[in-house]
Amino acid sequence: MRRFTFHRLWAIVLKEFIQMKRDRVTFAMMVGIPLMQLLLFGYAINSDPKHLPTAIRSADQGPFARTLVAALKTSGYFRLVREARTEAEAHDLLQLGEVQFVINIPEDFSRRLLRGERPTVLVEADATDPAATGPALAAVRAVAAGVFNRDLSGPLARLRAKDGPVDFSIHAHYNPENITQYNVVPGLMGVVLTMTMVVITALAITRERERGTMENLLATPVRPFEVMVGKIIPYIIVGYIQVTLILLAARFLFGVPMVGSLALIYAVALLFIACNLAMGITFSSLAKNQLQAVQMAFFFFLPSILLTGFMFPFRGMPEWAQWIGSVLPNTHFLRIARGVLLKGSGPAEILPEVWPLVAFLVVAMTVGVKRYRQTLD
Repeated sequence: MRRFTFHRLWAIVLKEFIQMKRDRVTFAMMVGIPLMQLLLFGYAINSDPKHLPTAIRSADQGPFARTLVAALKTSGYFRLVREARTEAEAHDLLQLGEVQFVINIPEDFSRRLLRGERPTVLVEADATDPAATGPALAAVRAVAAGVFNRDLSGPLARLRAKDGPVDFSIHAHYNPENITQYNVVPGLMGVVLTMTMVVITALAITRERERGTMENLLATPVRPFEVMVGKIIPYIIVGYIQVTLILLAARFLFGVPMVGSLALIYAVALLFIACNLAMGITFSSLAKNQLQAVQMAFFFFLPSILLTGFMFPFRGMPEWAQWIGSVLPNTHFLRIARGVLLKGSGPAEILPEVWPLVAFLVVAMTVGVKRYRQTLD
């Protein structure tokens, strides 16, 4: 029996480093994925989102109304971006997702405040994502308790009630009970489709190249585009089966309200599935083997979970992370799915989220076809 020697051990260690050097994609993933996790969890993930877009609908321009608005801005949770003039305009801003909150100050606010009648300020919130609105709504009442202490001095000091001189009425639209499943389950459609479509497609084409069956396709008169379309059609059917199962579970297991059109969900799902399949084809043309294809797919899947608003509030992330998330198709599909199911959004309301999916599909498909041609050559 041969004795253990460090010389032979060192030779094996060097051999592994040489092999690692040759497989640059795997080595890049070993460094890139932990670095991505560090940056995303360290900087981009925020469970206490602040500076949320807010619209003001104020019928009172008095000093107390201005003081209240200034105090809400100072709290750090509200960023005033619009001034709604009518109730219909405020509803549209919430419906389209352009603002997270609408603060309604009544026209008799100052007069009732001076009379000690505790006027009511209506705060409307888009509660489709309870994690985004919860901390801000909790801060509203804390702001109300001491916001007027400086102004209510001297003869007006008697108006300082224990509960505060102002009463806040909070209306959480689309998910008034803050049920987490209403937010998570519709978002699962995007996550599941991203995971399965990208990985399966990348593996399918890479596997054919490894097994040598790609040469058989080269001997036929089939064009590269026809090969790609023929390969993705079965996965489109599989994707629709997944969407159907998730919708059935959402309705009968979790009681998710389905206010909008399911036909619209299925139509947009086709576009979203095509985006993910195009990415899978691109990865398969870049990867040398199935392991690399899986690594690339995971590198795409990780930000598709963390930077799209599925697990953490999208508006709570820094601006650079929101820019990255806006490129990913899952971000827009999540907004569409939640908007249609919970808000009853129609084609006009989801159009701003559809065109980014179309642009992503065109770019990914162009790169995939070009790389696929080069792979065949």
